[in-house]
Amino acid sequence: MKNSVKFERYASMLREWSGRMNLVAPSTLNDIENRHFADSAQLADVLPRDVYIADLGSGAGFPGVVLAIMGWRVTCIESIGKKAAFLSALKQDLDLPNLTVYHGRVEDFVRQLPAKSDNLVFTARAFASLTKILDYVCSTNCRLFLLKGREIESEIAAAKQYYDFEYDLTPSKTGDGFIISIRNCRQFHVK
Repeated sequence: MKNSVKFERYASMLREWSGRMNLVAPSTLNDIENRHFADSAQLADVLPRDVYIADLGSGAGFPGVVLAIMGWRVTCIESIGKKAAFLSALKQDLDLPNLTVYHGRVEDFVRQLPAKSDNLVFTARAFASLTKILDYVCSTNCRLFLLKGREIESEIAAAKQYYDFEYDLTPSKTGDGFIISIRNCRQFHVK
């Protein structure tokens, strides 16, 4: 199955399943290709090819499933059973052997990681505040590639109260948000 066919099928399944559960805002179902697929796919411009991705709070699969269709090895982490079932259905229906669905909490996933997780990066879209994301994953010292909104400067300022990290901001191609790439994170104030 070619990628274009996989994306068409993904959109069809998203519309079908959204009738039964809240996967995405109903107002975005008429523009899935731009609002969700293109927004997620822009991470391909900043992600190294040789990394393994752990997608935090994957929900409807953004950006994790999109990146899996594009060829990355991805684990989608989702704690809500219905959403994890949707992700599993996508994995099977779209024939994505490079996609793993982890039904559980982010902190449990992080706890079971090996001490050294070379080539692992974290992604997220519409998951949590930057500070909360760093609470979960800073201890791993893995890089992060996050799709964030226009309030990113205030999120960075809030996170810098507890964490030291280096970052790059790339303006979004699909909206008024940003991609923030974070490396060398360390916590210096306990909350």
